[in-house]
Amino acid sequence: MESEKIKIIILAAGLGKRMKSDMPKALAILKGKPFIRHILDTIEKLDPKIKPIIVVGYKKELIKEALGDKYIYAEQTEQLGTGHAVMSARHATGGEDGTVLVLYTDQPLVSKETLRRILEKHAEKKPAITLATVSIPDFKDWRAGIYNYGRIIRQSDGSVRKIVELKEANEEEKKITELNPGLYAFNAKWLWKNIDKLKNKNAQKEYYLTDLVMTAYEQNERIETIPMENVIEALQPNSKEELETLEKLTL
Repeated sequence: MESEKIKIIILAAGLGKRMKSDMPKALAILKGKPFIRHILDTIEKLDPKIKPIIVVGYKKELIKEALGDKYIYAEQTEQLGTGHAVMSARHATGGEDGTVLVLYTDQPLVSKETLRRILEKHAEKKPAITLATVSIPDFKDWRAGIYNYGRIIRQSDGSVRKIVELKEANEEEKKITELNPGLYAFNAKWLWKNIDKLKNKNAQKEYYLTDLVMTAYEQNERIETIPMENVIEALQPNSKEELETLEKLTL
């Protein structure tokens, strides 16, 4: 991997409302470390030369205080969705060449191996987007928390057409068990050319980053995927109960 051509954006502007905490979700604790520290440590192991861009918003001063000035920060001034958060980091990436890897701060156990695999496939195939996906047998037991993830919609030939968020999904789409864990590698030039086309015509009135998949499909751009091999990596705890479950699963 050519480090200088890889920009990593971590979306860390949200609050942990369902965690029953007034702290930023990035600072929720798993196994003795904040979520975001888990991710930053993983990126450091992947390639210490990559300096991540952290998108902050809610109580941003607490995140900066916890992490220090080693990282680049971008500010999302309003909570208008994941697409808007990435737009907020555009200037901080410093250019339109190479690859932009986007990940969420509430996925603390994503592995170095998964990051490496998505970047290597993206470099090899040169698509507009490379997505991580995760497949599960059902939504029972601890997997119930994954039910809220977006569904991967594929064509009959197996190619990806779009990602449908749960709130926009019909009953058939809700049954799909190939899900979007929220890890994307973008061709930087394509991303910045198309991100302003996002619309907020959805139930949440937000700019969904996932809508770029449909944009790429409609442009006949290549979309690649890699499967996450360990479902635990995909877990994004949204409540204290889900956090406790994740702690138990990683014992």
